[in-house]
Amino acid sequence: MSASPVFSSAAMGRPFIFSPTSPRSIIEKTARSTAEILSHVGAVSKLAAVVPASRLDVLPAPEMVSSGIPQLDLLTGGLARGCITEICGTASSGRTGVLLSALARATQRGEVCVLVDASDAFDPASAAAAGLEMSRLLWVRCGKARVVTGLRPVRAGQGPATTQSFSENGFGFSRWESQLGQMLKVTDLLLQSNGFGMIVLDLSDVPAQSARRIPLASWFRFRRAVEHTPTVLLVLEQQPIAGSCSSVLVKISGRKSQAAGKKLSAVSSQLSGKHSTHAALSHSELFDQLEITAELLRSRLARKQERKPVQSTASFKSRAAWAG
Repeated sequence: MSASPVFSSAAMGRPFIFSPTSPRSIIEKTARSTAEILSHVGAVSKLAAVVPASRLDVLPAPEMVSSGIPQLDLLTGGLARGCITEICGTASSGRTGVLLSALARATQRGEVCVLVDASDAFDPASAAAAGLEMSRLLWVRCGKARVVTGLRPVRAGQGPATTQSFSENGFGFSRWESQLGQMLKVTDLLLQSNGFGMIVLDLSDVPAQSARRIPLASWFRFRRAVEHTPTVLLVLEQQPIAGSCSSVLVKISGRKSQAAGKKLSAVSSQLSGKHSTHAALSHSELFDQLEITAELLRSRLARKQERKPVQSTASFKSRAAWAG
């Protein structure tokens, strides 16, 4: 049993004619349609500035300023205005030294800077010793969420009352979540003011697990807010958290210089004028110098046609203020 084809009367009565169209005619038709659309768009006053993508100008390179460390400037080109720069590293890697150097150099240029201290770990005495002009610095300290302990009311017959802790913010946020929430709000207000040369977000002591909870939408908002301003947005952290929103990502690591190490017992003997006999202090050392290695992990400032620079690491030393 075979199936017979079914044709409609319209299809049988009207033959199909295929006329090939030349590619040249298609291109001309597309060009005419594009010209008509652009003419209509140009007639609207609000859309007069709209231009085709092929006519867009190449974005100019951002202005670069010095970080106060020549080796770091040679590696990254400096700190870019209107961009987010991330500097990540573990504890004792030299993050604080880079922070103080960048702020000191910016204040010496006559700029007003802001330090958003998420963990309240900033030491003004160390900053002044590094050359930072404190009169040009706005220090924002994110407060801790205090916990109030009280008795939870219970109904009759349910046993004795138990102790319960209530967060002051009323939302049950932990300490770091509360302080990071303050940091995000403060940064939004500072970027909208558009009156600072450098804004530093110090998340060095914030646990990486808590820092990664910052929504990526917040970093996109910061990038859009800072991109048309002369502000340098510098973020210090343990691990990268801004993703593709940051223009430059630098990882630093510190290594104690053995030549600069001094035995604590030897220092004590010099101060007292006597030889130290405390064998228990032989393992303790005071280091007045730290060798820092910076590695450029990502830079979106260079053009795509340019090759990656041969030198991707730089080394410099940080000396304690008491070491002279």
